Amino acid sequence: MTDLSLYRPNVGVVLFNRDGLVWYGQRHATPGPHNQQFPQGGVDEGEDLQAAALRELREETGVTSVEFLARTDDWVLYDFPPEAMNNAKAWRGFKGQKQQWFAFRFTGEDSEIDLTLDKDIEFDAWRWGPLSEACDLIVPFKRPAYEQVVAAFSRFAA
Repeated sequence: MTDLSLYRPNVGVVLFNRDGLVWYGQRHATPGPHNQQFPQGGVDEGEDLQAAALRELREETGVTSVEFLARTDDWVLYDFPPEAMNNAKAWRGFKGQKQQWFAFRFTGEDSEIDLTLDKDIEFDAWRWGPLSEACDLIVPFKRPAYEQVVAAFSRFAA
């Protein structure tokens, strides 16, 4: 049995457009090849998980025009790699992250997307692409988590 208290609470968002493609963000100031990912972020103490997902989506992409599609049933876990544990950003003693993932349909126009809305810029660029690309784009230590997310939400994909 995994001790979930060792994992930082986190949410992730897979944003689908009307054509069943998903939103990929290129991480700010991060060289490739594995520098694209879905919006994600920490959960504030006592914060509702879906509210946290919508907040992170708005902060990182500017998007607010969405409809709920689904949520993962269980926590999706990943461990931080050793090199990340030395990061001054401080993982506050956590071994990794436990994530609840949400799928939303984007109901707005692409012009709504604003990567500079929040003072902490997460992404430099973005694009729509097939969900099937996700596991090849993400950093390798997150790949098993993304495999679970792709499997959970593949029914919404083009």
